[in-house]
Amino acid sequence: MALLGASRLGNWLIVADPIEHAAAVVVLSGDMPFRAMEAAAIYREKWAPEVWLTRESQPMLEAELKRFGIHHLHEDEYSRQVLTRSGVPDAAVRLLDGEIVNTVDEIDLIRGELVRRHATVVIIVTSKVHTRRVRATWHALVEQPLRAIVRPASDRYNGAHWWRDTYDALVVSREVFGLMNVWAGFPVRPDRQRR
Repeated sequence: MALLGASRLGNWLIVADPIEHAAAVVVLSGDMPFRAMEAAAIYREKWAPEVWLTRESQPMLEAELKRFGIHHLHEDEYSRQVLTRSGVPDAAVRLLDGEIVNTVDEIDLIRGELVRRHATVVIIVTSKVHTRRVRATWHALVEQPLRAIVRPASDRYNGAHWWRDTYDALVVSREVFGLMNVWAGFPVRPDRQRR
């Protein structure tokens, strides 16, 4: 019985909204290259004319690498390469202006860009296990008429047996606690000094 409940939890975290035409498809940072690969497929199917990327802020990492004379490549730079090598023209790829620390920051950036463009619908691509929290965060922070279509990437997450794999177990626990934070009104905030 416990395994059945665990399996249901793992699969419950995965949502996929019906696809429709949108102003852009957004690749949330993380889980590279799977999110970019999915966004490229959506772009090639002509559901959106652009692909938007976000950039994670990591000042401590950048400072430490700089001490050694190493240039820090951001994940969005790799995602751009995945996109262009998957058939998305470089001119159709746009880095959203503003660095992010978490999903809340990404949702705020996306909302701001939709408002600037007088657009209402965006497709957000994220990891399978992260989809329910992205949807919940969007609904908690963004009002109508702005809408997000949340789509899962084809990654290696196994919702039916997540407890058998250390990586999957860690991401499930992160998502469950993340959802609790959303539902509680975001009392837990990122420590921006450590990033």
